[in-house]
Amino acid sequence: MSRVCEVCGKHPSAGRQIARRGLSKKSGGIGLKTTGVTARRFLPNIQKIKIRESNGTVRHAKVCAQCISSGRVTKA
Repeated sequence: MSRVCEVCGKHPSAGRQIARRGLSKKSGGIGLKTTGVTARRFLPNIQKIKIRESNGTVRHAKVCAQCISSGRVTKA
């Protein structure tokens, strides 16, 4: 599985994209009507970076952007 974070295990998830038409009731219309539902995938923001492990070695890893910015891994 290529789109998986090696630190937290974040992976693609499934969802739906809903197409709507009309003007919302809040804006003075009669409400939004659903015209179609399409399956889609939510992909994590995976980056391939060089990380420093706890024993001091350096290697490449696929890590999500959330783990990089939160400091769960240290960049080499």
